[in-house]
Amino acid sequence: MFPMLRVGTALLAASAALPSSSAQDAPDPVLESQLRRVFPRATSFSDKQPGPPRHFVAYVGDPADRVVGGYVFWTTELEPLERGYDGPIKMLVGVGTDAELTGVLVTEHREPYGYFSVDLPAFANQFLGKDIRDPFRVGADVDAISRATITITSSSRAIRNGARRVARALMRPPGSTP
Repeated sequence: MFPMLRVGTALLAASAALPSSSAQDAPDPVLESQLRRVFPRATSFSDKQPGPPRHFVAYVGDPADRVVGGYVFWTTELEPLERGYDGPIKMLVGVGTDAELTGVLVTEHREPYGYFSVDLPAFANQFLGKDIRDPFRVGADVDAISRATITITSSSRAIRNGARRVARALMRPPGSTP
């Protein structure tokens, strides 16, 4: 009886380690909603691509045509050393193939002043339509918030540098041939 118990336990452990097909087929509804918020004109998204850089592909138009409209990335995966006053600020950022930001969503932070800096819709909204070649300088083309300078500066740099990294790796310069 003891050897049979061992075999049964091994089979149970092996089956538990295998992902179920329904779990793989069903997209995470929270992630799907977040992706749609930062790239609203996308009709579908890829699974996360291994990179480098790690990213999601945003498709536009007829889903069967798979036309790439842009890319979405987590700032903490592309710029892990960028930190706010009290740690990393996890943001989801969308960038179109025209090198303009399609959206920014702050999803996690531990900032003591986040409730009036990075949490405000105005923080994320100021990046909408911003060209990734812009300087992203706090006080110049990015609004500064008193007592949150470290947070705003680091967040802006993470958005800019992450978007530029995605563009260098995945997009063609304007005017170049395919």
